[in-house]
Amino acid sequence: MTIHLYFARRFLLILLGMTAVFFALLALIDLMEQLRRFNVDEIGFAQILRLTLLRAPEGLYQILPLLVILSTVTLFIGLARSSELVVVRATGRSALVSLLSPVSVALILGLLAVSTFNPIVAATSDQYHALADRFRSGGGSTLSISSEGLWLRQGGVGGQAVIHAESTNPDASTFFDVTILSYATGGAPSHRIVADSATLVDGGWELKNARVWPLIPGINPEAGKKDHETLLIETSLTRDRIRDRFGTPSVVSVWDLPQFIRELEEAGFSARRHSVWLQMELAQPIFLAAMVLIAAAFTMRHTRFGRTGLAVLTAVMTGFALYYVRNFAQILGENGEIPVYLAAWAPPIASVMLALGLLLHMEDG
Repeated sequence: MTIHLYFARRFLLILLGMTAVFFALLALIDLMEQLRRFNVDEIGFAQILRLTLLRAPEGLYQILPLLVILSTVTLFIGLARSSELVVVRATGRSALVSLLSPVSVALILGLLAVSTFNPIVAATSDQYHALADRFRSGGGSTLSISSEGLWLRQGGVGGQAVIHAESTNPDASTFFDVTILSYATGGAPSHRIVADSATLVDGGWELKNARVWPLIPGINPEAGKKDHETLLIETSLTRDRIRDRFGTPSVVSVWDLPQFIRELEEAGFSARRHSVWLQMELAQPIFLAAMVLIAAAFTMRHTRFGRTGLAVLTAVMTGFALYYVRNFAQILGENGEIPVYLAAWAPPIASVMLALGLLLHMEDG
């Protein structure tokens, strides 16, 4: 038990150090990107730094398998150079038994990542998108789904507008049974619009069979009511921005995803992308364990055998290949080419089987 705790502690310390290094690198790179995208003279360096810190957790979460495989390589290369691994094997412990502690740490890390770190990443990503939209368009835009339908809030120089729609088409370009409540710059309501449908065109909403009521003090709304067969109003929203907000599962906590998927389907959206993401998050611990096994298969040997650099390169490249296959399966699942569960669970399980086969071959021939 003592040797297991020793391996687990060393692996965890290496992983924390690797995470700190990559966090600093990602933050520095993203800081340059934010300085390029936004005018620091207008919003200030403090807001640029805030955007950078809000985006950093998402990037760190995406490269978590890379961190695990690099930490495993570092662990076993260090154990091999200090001959600690040779001593452990001399006691009669097999390679698979020595891997119990790193694999256990990877599984626990995966569970913590899905249950705790995922909601943090979702919250910071959502705040980043909202803040970036406000700085980019001069006003805020918010999109949400509830049991009452679809809600959007757009902002601009002319004021704010709250848009409610009962449903939408799958590509989020047309909304049905639309109600729009517009507010002037000072915050007072200016008019209310009800339309059968609203279609996003270049720079505006094209409303069909719209009815407009003025909400200006001193004017009777019913007396000032106007009917329009087609009405065009300006908007700062685009199809891509709407699809990005509703189509990006990473901005939704894994705890809220099942309910969000049901609400998406009720609103008329395709929730397949979110379903694939949910299952992939649940399979994340198994994939992290596979990364540990893959790295160990190539690096659990004494340095006197030579070709250490080649072994490390092979381990890292194999990990990248499995990561690519996992992402490719995700794309196939999102496009409906393969079932959701197959896209999410087949790559991690196959990676574990491949790693175990390599380990048995390396150890027993």
